[in-house]
Order: sequence, then structure tokens, then C-alpha cells
Amino acid sequence: LDDLIQDLGGRHVACEAGLARGTERAVHAATALARHAQRDPARVAHEHRLDERAVVQALRVALPRTAIIHHCANEVTEAGPRGAKRQAILVGMGVHAGFADLMVICDARVLFLELKAPKGRLRPDQEAFRDAVLAQGFGWALVRSLDDALDALADHGFTTRIAPAPRRPAP
Repeated sequence: LDDLIQDLGGRHVACEAGLARGTERAVHAATALARHAQRDPARVAHEHRLDERAVVQALRVALPRTAIIHHCANEVTEAGPRGAKRQAILVGMGVHAGFADLMVICDARVLFLELKAPKGRLRPDQEAFRDAVLAQGFGWALVRSLDDALDALADHGFTTRIAPAPRRPAP
């Protein structure tokens, strides 16, 4: 736990015994992501974007046990006719173009998180989804780092077990 606190760059983690859903193992991924946040954001090679799994694991550490963190599998990366067929099946099952990467539900609050690389841009369908979600009164945030994810939780009123990092005065 001390390593996690140190690695989260001054943020403080409240202890909670018996974390659910394998969260004890998630601490290691959250620690690694926090280390990388001090340098470059963690990325997956195929899209050069923030590592979604590491963010999910960090959110599981930060949020209460009752939180639901859902990855929205919204695209097929397989090329060719087989990929096109699979994408058509998903659309028929209700996949929505531009849907956010993650959805967080906790204590009667809903927050959609769109994960992007530092220079990544929203596609038009993602902008339309963001606008529709915000118009309906739900939370939405663009996340480029672990700190962005944790700040989005705080900005949208989520209770976490991680206190904000102390702000350093400007030089």
C-alpha cells in the first residue's frame, strides 16, 4: 500500500479490507500506470493510446467496491470481410457509434470516459456522443492520463478512496 501511495504521486489512498473482484491484483497495474504517468502515458501498441486495462484497474482501486466500471467494446480491429461482418453483427446488437471507452456507475452517478493519447482527437461520432450524453445530464470526460481519470471522478462528484494530490505553487 505504501508503494501505491508513493507511486500515485502524493495522492492518498484510504485502506479498505477485502477488496472485491480481484482488486488486490489491480494495485500492481495501478502502480505501474502511476509510474508511467510521471513520464509518458502508458499505451497499447495497436493504437498508441492510453492503456485502458490499467486505467480500469486503477479506477477499481480508487472507487468503492460497489462501483461498476464497464469497458464498452465498440469496434472490431479485424480487417477484411470477416471484420466487416463482425462489426455489422455488433451494430445489430446495439453498438452505438462514438460510444465512450469506459462507463463508470457508482452511487447513482454515471460518468463516460473517452480515453485518448496525449495528441489524440475525438472523431465526429465521438463528439456527437459526448454532446448527447451531456445534454441528457450525464457526466463525460476526456482522459489522457491516470490523473485525468482521477480528476474526472472528483469533478463529477464521485467518492473515491484517493485524496487529490497537493497542488504545487507556481514558480
